[in-house]
Amino acid sequence: MGYNYLQTKNENGVATITLDHPPLNVLNIEMMEELIQALKWANEQSESVVAITGEGKAFSAGVDIADHTPEKVESMIDVFDRLFFTMSEINKPIVALVNGAALGGGYEIVLFCDLVVASEKAKLGQPEIQVGVFPPIACYILPRLVSWPLAIEILLSGDTFEAAKGKQMGLVNKVVPAENFQAEAKDFLKRFTKLSPAVVPLTKKAALAGLDKDFKEGLKVIDRIYLDEVMKTEDAVEGLKAFMEKRKPVWKGK
Repeated sequence: MGYNYLQTKNENGVATITLDHPPLNVLNIEMMEELIQALKWANEQSESVVAITGEGKAFSAGVDIADHTPEKVESMIDVFDRLFFTMSEINKPIVALVNGAALGGGYEIVLFCDLVVASEKAKLGQPEIQVGVFPPIACYILPRLVSWPLAIEILLSGDTFEAAKGKQMGLVNKVVPAENFQAEAKDFLKRFTKLSPAVVPLTKKAALAGLDKDFKEGLKVIDRIYLDEVMKTEDAVEGLKAFMEKRKPVWKGK
């Protein structure tokens, strides 16, 4: 499928979606529709990890203000919600590779990813309150990622913050030098692409299955995934066999 606002590629176990709407990768309605389709494409690929990044000097400066007008806002919220519903259905880890500013709706995409690698020069934040609105996805996800005082400070202040502060708060996995961003991001992704393409998504599934459940109920669901799904893969058999034979496993992704 051709895209007007995105680039996609498969490489080294990673299905990469690149936001490509210069100069700041502002998200308009058509671009978000394309991103929904690209995420569905990525989920169907054999690669074990999905990466989202931005072309140029920004990850994304947010949703186009022109799509917040009274005649467009309901359509914008509809596609915006569907974008995150789609992200929530991706069974592979989604990694945000934040090469520059990620603000507003752009930062909400980052917050909804499973892992985050950010350039030391990246600026993050939810400035919506400063123009008289609020970020719906961030209102949902931030209190689940950090303490209430930190979440409400980000939402109510509208301040931007550097990647290093994001890491301190637990919102960024790794901060890397801007001049080595691409190489460092690839190294980070290798940690996951060298693992079983079959078991990686099942591990994400198990971690999600235990959320919002008490210990006994959560563990019961996780055990069923382990016994009924993981242990029935060829990769689980291969991984255990390779360990006993003191060799590297050869994954089949099955």
